[in-house]
Amino acid sequence: MEKVIVTGGAGFIGSHIVDALADEGYTVVVVDKAKLKYSNATAVYKINIANLKKITQIFHDIRPDYVIHCAAEPRIQKSIDDPVGTFESNCRGTLNVLLASKDCGVKRVVYSASSSVYGNQFSLPFGEYMQPNPLNPYALFKFFGEGLCRVFSEIYGLETVSLRYFNVYGPRQPLEGPYSLVIAKFLDQWKRGVPMTIVPDGHQARDFTYVSDVARANLSAIDSKKVGQGQVINIGAGKSTTILELKNLIGGKDYPWEFIEPRQGEMRETRANLFLAKALLDWEPKVSFEEGINILKKQID
Repeated sequence: MEKVIVTGGAGFIGSHIVDALADEGYTVVVVDKAKLKYSNATAVYKINIANLKKITQIFHDIRPDYVIHCAAEPRIQKSIDDPVGTFESNCRGTLNVLLASKDCGVKRVVYSASSSVYGNQFSLPFGEYMQPNPLNPYALFKFFGEGLCRVFSEIYGLETVSLRYFNVYGPRQPLEGPYSLVIAKFLDQWKRGVPMTIVPDGHQARDFTYVSDVARANLSAIDSKKVGQGQVINIGAGKSTTILELKNLIGGKDYPWEFIEPRQGEMRETRANLFLAKALLDWEPKVSFEEGINILKKQID
């Protein structure tokens, strides 16, 4: 039975990947500095990936066949508030995971990259051929992680593939705190019956991707014979939804809303070109945005 280490497996996206792997019969080990809430993991190691010595020891003890690297400080605004802490997790931590993987003979590392690396582009949809334009430390550090993966493939022969996620949402998403995402905030405001808060002018648009689709993409990245040389692949829905459309979908057209101050480092619009995902991973999204939002609304109704 093949073993997979999932760094960040206690988190929102990571825990869904762990469950999907377990359902497919993999032995799954979680490495995460956070407490595990949801998981089918065989074992859990509460370790900060910024500690190279401890990460290397765990990898040598487990001897995983594959590594799915999700662990990161995950928010743009937090990276602006704390660039040093975000660098330690997202850059040094990624380097450590790659070093440990190389040293213990991992077959392939799947890296959780981010569509935020595109920044603002002149055209849509975003294709992997476009020049990245990071607008904040989080996006820059995620782009750095992609580069590390490519270099480790080219120089050390470690198979890697980077999946650029587009605005992942779904069950277990963070619902509270200053860094929670817009869908979680709108659902919370809708549940409490208070106006939804929107950054002017509400016509910003995002490609929202359901978390189970992202988990499937990671399994495809493990299995595919067409990747492993440091490729970067978009994982999105291939469709943009404006923030006002999101408000209407959750609360209806007549639901009240109010403008709040804009945040630094935000992109205007995102939409994924999925050509490479289909060609290299045989993957495409299955859960429509309307279906995904309805699932979340039923959970909190």
